[in-house]
Amino acid sequence: MSASVDEIVQDCLAVRIRLIGRAVTSLYDGALEGHGVTIAQVNLLAALGKVGPCPPSRLGEVLQLERSTVSRNLHLLLHQGWIEASASDAKGMREVALTGAGRAKIESVMPQWRQAQQQAARLLGAGAAAVQEIAGGLGYPPGA
Repeated sequence: MSASVDEIVQDCLAVRIRLIGRAVTSLYDGALEGHGVTIAQVNLLAALGKVGPCPPSRLGEVLQLERSTVSRNLHLLLHQGWIEASASDAKGMREVALTGAGRAKIESVMPQWRQAQQQAARLLGAGAAAVQEIAGGLGYPPGA
């Protein structure tokens, strides 16, 4: 094996961050499993609650998600009644809004979310503050 291959395999921050991201996502998803919702969906609901009624593309911008990911999750949330298409046409949802049921879903997951949040903070240790700082620099949370 070459020194370059070894260096990438041993030191690449991008792959390590992806591995950490998957581990943290799994932690939250496990905590939320009994609620029939994933952390990705909870974050989509929360972002929508924060930015208010908006086009799906705005949610993609806020959460830095691809359009197909946003669309797939929005359809699931719509089916559950947690969001509504406040404006739509033949091309699909033009604007989405959080419903009362969506706000109630957010409130219902909070005890498990908080538990997962504490576990994630312990897992990340001092890195948790860096995660918050980096995300803030990327514009999340919206309007902050």
